[in-house]
Amino acid sequence: MSTEKQKMLKGELYNGTDLELVGDRQRARLLCQQLNALPATAPEADRQVLLTALFHNDTDAIVTPPFFCDYGYNIRLGTHAYFNFNCVLLDVMPIAIGNHVLFGPGVHIYTAVHPMSAHERRSDLEFAKAVTIGNDVWVGGGAIICPGVVIGDGTVIGAGSVVTRNVKAGVVAAGNPCRVIRQI
Repeated sequence: MSTEKQKMLKGELYNGTDLELVGDRQRARLLCQQLNALPATAPEADRQVLLTALFHNDTDAIVTPPFFCDYGYNIRLGTHAYFNFNCVLLDVMPIAIGNHVLFGPGVHIYTAVHPMSAHERRSDLEFAKAVTIGNDVWVGGGAIICPGVVIGDGTVIGAGSVVTRNVKAGVVAAGNPCRVIRQI
């Protein structure tokens, strides 16, 4: 029999009120709170210690507080990622971020999905779909990347876009819903 965490990580229906998962989210929120409370003059080493604890791996990411995530351990960062103010990553499933990726202020990335049926939603069951962002991607401020989306290398996502489908490599895409505007 699988635990709720194992079900969550497989993308199966799981109960988000499970005590282990609640504890994991509380741990991530505490680390985010500590990161967000660091003064701007704090040594970069202090910030990196918190990011390493949050993401469960060494990173050279630059995260401008405030920053928020559900678990942290499902965020896979390439090198030289940059997060501007107010980014939110709901990392129920993995969020894979390539190298040299830039996130504008207020970017949200969601992997969590709730059932469409009201009856099923009342059961506290949910599931998730992973998100993958390629290398050299720029996501403009206020963009929302929905569960299951893959964004190809070198792509630019316009500010305020709602990305509900995969976006191929080497394009500029924008809008709600996000659509390819042109090749780069």
